[in-house]
Amino acid sequence: MVAAAHPLAAAAGAAMLDSGGNAFDAVVASAAALNVTEPFMSGLLGLGMATCWVASEGRMRTLDFQTPVPRRFPTDGIGKAATVDGPLAGGVPGSLAGWATLSRTYGSKSLAETLAPAITLARDGFPISPFYLDMLEVCGKRNMSEGWAPIFAFGGAARVGMVLRQPELAATLEAIAAEGPGILYGGSLGRKVVDGLAALGGCIGMDDLEAVEPLWEAPLVADYRGLSVHVPPPPAESFQFLTTLRLLADTDFSALPHLGEEHLDRVFRAIRIAAELRIRRNKSEPDSVRTLLSEESLAPLRARLTDGSPVWGRTEQYGDGPLATGPSLKEHTTSFSAMDTDGNAVCVTQSLGSPFGSGTVIPGTGLCLNNFMNWGDLNPASPNHLKPGDRYAMCLAPSVSTAGGKPVLCLGTPGSYGIPQTQTQAMVHYLNYGLDLQAAIDAPRGRLWDGARVALENRVPTGTVEALRTRGHAVEVVGPVSWSAGGMQAVSRDPQTGAFAGAADARRDGAAVAATR
Repeated sequence: MVAAAHPLAAAAGAAMLDSGGNAFDAVVASAAALNVTEPFMSGLLGLGMATCWVASEGRMRTLDFQTPVPRRFPTDGIGKAATVDGPLAGGVPGSLAGWATLSRTYGSKSLAETLAPAITLARDGFPISPFYLDMLEVCGKRNMSEGWAPIFAFGGAARVGMVLRQPELAATLEAIAAEGPGILYGGSLGRKVVDGLAALGGCIGMDDLEAVEPLWEAPLVADYRGLSVHVPPPPAESFQFLTTLRLLADTDFSALPHLGEEHLDRVFRAIRIAAELRIRRNKSEPDSVRTLLSEESLAPLRARLTDGSPVWGRTEQYGDGPLATGPSLKEHTTSFSAMDTDGNAVCVTQSLGSPFGSGTVIPGTGLCLNNFMNWGDLNPASPNHLKPGDRYAMCLAPSVSTAGGKPVLCLGTPGSYGIPQTQTQAMVHYLNYGLDLQAAIDAPRGRLWDGARVALENRVPTGTVEALRTRGHAVEVVGPVSWSAGGMQAVSRDPQTGAFAGAADARRDGAAVAATR
């Protein structure tokens, strides 16, 4: 089973399984296809992380393909707006290295085979959706490079059903398939990227690309409702997700009506506490975070869930948050998962940051550069201060959960600093209230922001909304399915029968596709 944020990307992964590949082949094929079908969400000039259960080794591993800050990044001389749009906003590309590492280490097919569906999609095209039009509207208000509109904007006349063809991207993918990832990390494609950015005022150098090396790491793990939930360690900020679950571990949700004020108040308070703990510790060593997740550390904080104290708190970054241009630019990442009959389970979350990343298209490649400098801090007092050549904290949180030593759930979402918030809410729907996987993802969610603000989908009962406001939550009701609440994809497997289930979020263009083999 494969679940991804576009049907054609999920189908590309399922095709790998149908042709004898495994879950690692499937996620690489889906990752590359998403570069084509969701060019605003992720791509090979982006970054990402993966959490993987490796059946042949009987262990969980995480792969971090988020790269360090460019060595020539002008930390002391750059304004915040320049980390949102433009050539200086980009982090060193890591996604292609991540895909290649997953493929080389555990895949059963060649990288060229897994790229083949994406090449076909880029060359032949696919019909754009209403969601694609929404992304174009957002980007119409931004400072995009000259090369962006000719590829993606349809001359300003885009409508649903028009076919997006990307011949330059197809040629780039074909070159990678023929020569391997070294074409970017020291080869001719890398030279195009470096020279193209330099001409626009960028700072990424060939030495940055040549130094890219994804890191295999041991995951963080926390128990919740019979599952052991695994996520990447710091500098991934996914420990906020685990911290929130552990804060809620003693809550008897059976006594709290679903989507009632007690349910949501308890969850929102736990999220705010965990967010502040994350902001203070977002580049801590893994052992320090494991101490944070201990019962001794968290038990004293649980009283805050029910004491009626003020609910104000930070949810984003150290200072005023990462947004120079408003929240519409932050919820644009993608997450996808695959499980196979051999027992492998892989969850990947990858991103360009904002829609189409920094808005900087590298001439002649069809590729957009990410804008991940926007997720670090320019304030030297911040734990996540951007320092050239250093790793920096990032809020991606792909998760794989086990029960009895077997993988039973892959769950991930986009959503910037909302990622650990909305994944927690879905887990509560799924594990505490017993909703099936699709219903748990479909259920109404909220996105908390700095202060007391909560953007809450309007399917929550009006009485609950008013009661939450009296408890101090500054609730702003949004549409029935809001991007601010993420775009979750998940795959589960019954540990007794081996049956798979997949779920995809109506907040995006997602789909879950089963292999027929």
